[in-house]
Amino acid sequence: MPDSPTHDEKPGDFLRLADGPQTTMKVKGSRFTGQVLRADSLEQAQQRLQTIRKQHHDATHHCWAALWGSPNSQQERFDDDGEPSGTAGRPILNRLRACGATDGLLVVIRWFGGTRLGTGGLAQAYSESAAQALEATARIQVERQIPLAINFGYDDLGAVEAILARRVDWTREVQRDFGDGPSFLVRVCRGRADGLRAELNESLGGRASIQAGAEILVES
Repeated sequence: MPDSPTHDEKPGDFLRLADGPQTTMKVKGSRFTGQVLRADSLEQAQQRLQTIRKQHHDATHHCWAALWGSPNSQQERFDDDGEPSGTAGRPILNRLRACGATDGLLVVIRWFGGTRLGTGGLAQAYSESAAQALEATARIQVERQIPLAINFGYDDLGAVEAILARRVDWTREVQRDFGDGPSFLVRVCRGRADGLRAELNESLGGRASIQAGAEILVES
């Protein structure tokens, strides 16, 4: 289930945005509807934006911002969709950047009500609508895990099992294979992988072969 925005993160975790409900506000006759949609790439964000455009084809503007990627490799994009430059997409993006989560498309749709708001008024309205949408949207916790392939001799089996038992809070899954000798595949919280590797090397005197695999992202 999605976690609330105030969920405490563990080492190696980050937050993704879930699909959120539509929120609506009115400013001097103009109606602003904001919504957050899950998007983990620019292509997915554009696809979901097209769906929104079709659903609300009668709207005057469909302004948006998208942020995707894990914390060390985030990318972003925004668009004013015909509003004066800097009054729509940028304020939406600023709210998205500040929300503490990633992998989301934030759209604010405007139906013009006949009264011009000015550049300052527009920027404030888009920012407030974006904030409302984010407030109504749940976050999903993502744990970054590193698989460690550990190969060692039977003489060290007890020591390895003792370390894994002691560090059970660091690990998420252990696969054991005793075919041609002990071979374990251990999924470790990203922030603890180096510590577990160091502890195994120290305890076994460097006799184990420990290889790290590609990072795995697991939602909870």
